[in-house]
Amino acid sequence: MEKISANKVAAVIVMARELDRAEGEMRGFIDRMNEEEQAALVAVMWIGRGAFEADEWNEAYETAMSEATTPTADYLIGTPHLADHLESGLESLGVSASDAENEVLGR
Repeated sequence: MEKISANKVAAVIVMARELDRAEGEMRGFIDRMNEEEQAALVAVMWIGRGAFEADEWNEAYETAMSEATTPTADYLIGTPHLADHLESGLESLGVSASDAENEVLGR
């Protein structure tokens, strides 16, 4: 997985699980990412949702870059089951979502 660290994805997962309390924090966190990181985050979510396979990473990423018309935070916050899709995407890409989340949470 290129363009974004597993810890950044895990931080979004943690915030998405607490969206009622953490929406503003999550929105700010995503907004501070550069364009490449935001596209990569969307690509991870799409892979987790099944729109792309893990071996189609480059295609998912390029599609996210070229089709970005809505602010990334708005798009992701409006996505049902966001945390689950991001976890599945990390796992599909060979990254342990639980390890990354535990690291973010300081466990």
